[in-house]
Amino acid sequence: MSSRLRGQEQRLIYLAFHKPYRVLSCFTDPEGRPTLADYIPIKGVYAAGRLDYDSEGLMILSNDGELLHLLTHPRYQHPKTYLVQVERIPDEKDLEALRRGVVVKGRRTRPAEVELLTGPDEPQLPPRSVPIRYRLNVPTAWLRVTLREGRKRQLRHMTAAIGHPTLRLVRVAIGPIQLGDLPPGQWRELTQEELRALSAMLRWPRRQASTNEAPAVTCQDDEGNREARSHAAL
Repeated sequence: MSSRLRGQEQRLIYLAFHKPYRVLSCFTDPEGRPTLADYIPIKGVYAAGRLDYDSEGLMILSNDGELLHLLTHPRYQHPKTYLVQVERIPDEKDLEALRRGVVVKGRRTRPAEVELLTGPDEPQLPPRSVPIRYRLNVPTAWLRVTLREGRKRQLRHMTAAIGHPTLRLVRVAIGPIQLGDLPPGQWRELTQEELRALSAMLRWPRRQASTNEAPAVTCQDDEGNREARSHAAL
């Protein structure tokens, strides 16, 4: 925030953004890769958590530091839902393993909600900017997975642990906020109804304006550490 605005009230901004494939979840990158700044021309907003460079889907951005803290601190365990395309068709044993939790780097993941999507339930997503490389003799499947934790690249490690590597990963919901039909690279402001639902989930006494700055965010690539006060990327 500009120094002349410190201590003054600012309008609180709440955005939903559809992060495209191969875009960093921050506003600057010394290597010149695409960032949020290429899509969101609004100063002073920060991402509530992040998605990996090679993941897609819903992000929430705001200049409300309290909201960012409530959405990203691991102790709150808010649900996040993903569509995950994997190699081959998982059987019920594989799905149950994901639901119970699998061991990733010596620690068992928390229980998850997992559903195999078939037939008319398969998602109709926009084409990815770089198409998935299909292998003619290897079928693929779509899963809907809801997690309440966010370790680094967790879903990719989870599906690899049951022998079904992730091909594509799209976050479609953060709590009550849905990606819907928002196109890749586009953003919109959250509606009053969405803010009320978010407030109820977070037990968050929403205000109209604030003098609090959003927390500083450190952007790292996929091999770096997670952003300050955020869940690791998936």
